[in-house]
Amino acid sequence: MTQFKGIIFDMDGTLVDSEIIWHHAEAELFAARNIPYTDDIREHIIGMRVDEMFIKLVDMLNLDHAPQELEAELVKRMLEKIPTMVKPKSGAQAIIEWTAAQNIPYCIASSSPLSIIESTVNAQGWDDLIPHLYSADDVPKGKPAPDVYLYAAEKLGVNPSECLALEDSPNGAKSAIAAGMTCYVVPDSHSKPEAFAAITAHVYSSLDDILAKLKN
Repeated sequence: MTQFKGIIFDMDGTLVDSEIIWHHAEAELFAARNIPYTDDIREHIIGMRVDEMFIKLVDMLNLDHAPQELEAELVKRMLEKIPTMVKPKSGAQAIIEWTAAQNIPYCIASSSPLSIIESTVNAQGWDDLIPHLYSADDVPKGKPAPDVYLYAAEKLGVNPSECLALEDSPNGAKSAIAAGMTCYVVPDSHSKPEAFAAITAHVYSSLDDILAKLKN
């Protein structure tokens, strides 16, 4: 039985292997406009809310495009890809099912728009398994600000200090820690374990390892 009174899952890169799909969609969007888009550029925006991501990119790259236009197109591209291209991370099904059996509040709190969260959860067949879905679009600031995690904890009726957050990115981990939560991390392909050294000591190789820890 876990010591935590609430568990909050990030989604992209944590429960599903979708960051590579986001990267494909972003690359297509920029290629269509003949705008270079490198891994170094992308490193600055991983884990951010989509609107804030494009505000930052428009400024960084001095783009002559409205952030709202780019956001709408990226979301459209992702919604087309999610049903067939996004797959669950190893151990995701097991840790969600275990959490559901603990009789404690849990949810997804994601930087993605709600349409993306709902599409992803539906594609994985998790509609009934994860009934509470919260988007950073519902709060003033996206990750790394703590807003979405504080919002999720409030909705769950759990003190943030008694919540466990599961993340894959430094921006997401910073958000959870800023909210006063314990954060367990499984770095996705875009992040090295050492990137979390100053954020959280709880870095694992897989969701299976986290589940084993929670069961102890």
